[in-house]
Amino acid sequence: MTMSAARPDTDIPDTVTDGRRLRSADSRRRIVAALMQLVEAGDLEPSAESVADKAGVGLRSVFRHFKDMEGLRREMNAIVEARLRGIIENPLPGRDWRERLDALITRRVEAFETVMPYRRAANAQRHRSDLIQAKSAELNRVLRAALVGVLPSGLDDDTFDALDLALCLESWIRLRHDQGLDAPRARRVMARAAEALLAGR
Repeated sequence: MTMSAARPDTDIPDTVTDGRRLRSADSRRRIVAALMQLVEAGDLEPSAESVADKAGVGLRSVFRHFKDMEGLRREMNAIVEARLRGIIENPLPGRDWRERLDALITRRVEAFETVMPYRRAANAQRHRSDLIQAKSAELNRVLRAALVGVLPSGLDDDTFDALDLALCLESWIRLRHDQGLDAPRARRVMARAAEALLAGR
């Protein structure tokens, strides 16, 4: 047998390994997508069993790819965070602070609608997840800093903190879920609250 004839046989292990890696990566993606789909559908605390069933994999496969549910939530959070940053990190348009504040509210509505299902699920699990507590605090800091960058100087602390509350994600969840408002009306209410707090400025 010549060397050229032997060469294809040596490629078989690499081909098998590559196939296994592709299947493994596909299973991992399906598991993460399943968790996200369950959360988006309103399941605030999906079990590993429901994730496996949704993904079409065995329960062992879930824990072969992720040490525990916290690790799976960490992967989901990274995807959601990337989506969120793509929305909120672009510069705000506007000729003055009022126009920029209006643009900030519009931007937040888009961001909050994106992240709301995940934040609701996170709130249900926050007491037992250090990751969720840390990420919630980080998001609040980012949103607060963005508000500082838009509002006029000289604003008193009480008014600023009231605005921070009125324009936060928890307020949006309250308007959308507890008060049952659709997104356009919830946006109007949020803008009205900011307008009332800034009357006379």
